[in-house]
Amino acid sequence: MEQPSDLTLQRPIGRGVVRVGVAKEIVPVLGEMGVDTDIVFRKAGLDARLFGDQDNVIPYAALGRVLTACVMHTECLHFGLLLGQRGAISSLGPVGGLLQHSPTVGEALSALIRHSHLHDRGAATTLFVDGDVAVLGYAIYEPDVESPGQISDGVMAVATNVMRRLCGPDWAPDEVLLSQHQAVDPAPYRRFFQAPVRFGQEAAALVFPTHWLDHRIADADPVFRKVFEDRIRELEAAAEGDWKESLRRVLRTEILANRCSAATVADRFAVHRRTLSRHLQAEGARFQRLVDETRFEIARQLLTQTKIPLSQVAAALGYSEASAFTRAFRRWTGQAPAAWREEHAPPRTGNPTPQSRRPEKPRVSEAQAPAWTPPSMGSCAARAGPP
Repeated sequence: MEQPSDLTLQRPIGRGVVRVGVAKEIVPVLGEMGVDTDIVFRKAGLDARLFGDQDNVIPYAALGRVLTACVMHTECLHFGLLLGQRGAISSLGPVGGLLQHSPTVGEALSALIRHSHLHDRGAATTLFVDGDVAVLGYAIYEPDVESPGQISDGVMAVATNVMRRLCGPDWAPDEVLLSQHQAVDPAPYRRFFQAPVRFGQEAAALVFPTHWLDHRIADADPVFRKVFEDRIRELEAAAEGDWKESLRRVLRTEILANRCSAATVADRFAVHRRTLSRHLQAEGARFQRLVDETRFEIARQLLTQTKIPLSQVAAALGYSEASAFTRAFRRWTGQAPAAWREEHAPPRTGNPTPQSRRPEKPRVSEAQAPAWTPPSMGSCAARAGPP
């Protein structure tokens, strides 16, 4: 039996880094657009040779810098979409192999949620199910990343290709939610996703019917699944020990679902709440402090990357009223969120840029608040289309 070919990741990746993955396609995309790749990578302060192998790792912040440079030199405001649509399930390395050989789409996505940190340590993959609607999302938690909208666009394109591979070519989302501001030309997005697209949302996500979670994956091989499970088990074992970083990743998901009590989060790690506290104390961290820092990072991203009302930002973070969020934000920054948003608003290009300064981390905690509900359901242009 021929062995799978995408088991080459030799060790777990570190904090704040990401596998090159589909980003290796930056070089050919730039070439097709007639742009000098050396100029782009010099602008981003990176060695282009890093992008020759999808299993190389780069800082997550570096991915943002190079995408900023790509947009600048190509003048293509949907460069992230062009890049992401070249992605395939193999772009996820061993995690992609496990998805491909899982029995059902639901089991595949559950594996993606559990193990995506082996591929990406700058963002969290989420899956919310509400009745007959499933929402597969992506939320960046690494602070001060340039071009987060470009990154999210690319990830949603890769996720769409992954879902088409797992479900068949006829699969299409009911709706696509993107976090960046309204695109100058939404047509390339609609053409590729084959679905309505909403910009300026609180999270990037694919919305689709839950019945697809029960869909059995064609050609899934239980022998290959065991091979990938064993490899991922080795990587997970090697990655154990960084409780603070692991908690930051989990909190990004749990805060948006209003499940960030210490007891609930400890259950995610299969430990008692006091055990989680001891691990954090050993690393000089406190649970509530990390919750506040994560809330603050999410708040900053929603205020700068979207135009959603403050009341909706407050609800997404779990505050019962916008006034409670405003009080917390004043304690974090000394400013009201509306004033902070105006000061840090990106240029009107459809692609958020890095902030001019990094605000202080939050200094005090805020009480838990009611549950969040999933997002409302509701030149280069010719290159964006179905893969």
